[in-house]
Amino acid sequence: MTVHLETERLLIRPWRHEDADRLLDLLSRLEVVKWLGDGEPVLMKDLDEAHTRVNRYAERDNPPLGMWAVERKPDQPGADGVVLGTVLLLTLPNDDHGEVEIGWHLHPDAWGQGYATEAARAVLAHGFAGGLPEIIAVAHTDNDASIAVMRRLGMEDRGIVEKWYEGESACFAITKQEWSRDRR
Repeated sequence: MTVHLETERLLIRPWRHEDADRLLDLLSRLEVVKWLGDGEPVLMKDLDEAHTRVNRYAERDNPPLGMWAVERKPDQPGADGVVLGTVLLLTLPNDDHGEVEIGWHLHPDAWGQGYATEAARAVLAHGFAGGLPEIIAVAHTDNDASIAVMRRLGMEDRGIVEKWYEGESACFAITKQEWSRDRR
């Protein structure tokens, strides 16, 4: 069951091999990769690596979990169908009880336009409709842009944690009940 979500401006769908050039462009940028995962940022080097990553993303598609491309709808005025980045729902590394993380990373040309918040809202709704009781977001403590998205999503600030990733992370979460209550 492949995930395809739609918002006012976006399509959220599996990454495809024809997106490999854009994925390489996204993940070869230090300003993007420095916020992902633990340790020193590792930049994507070539198209072969991008194609391998597309395959790996497809293997992680296990609804409601997965890693998906965020595409600007081509049918919107002024829109172009460009892949803006990634949104994901994945089990956190080193999880104790199957805790699920929502995350996003967008190309710098898509920053500051509300796309991360719009995509994340759709994926939160998808995750809760798929039976998840709670969804967590974590970010480097100095990633002000992602922390602002977490706040706009109505996620609760759970403070600083040193649980799932090396070092400190800002942790936010929202339960299915909180999400449902906020949508009334």
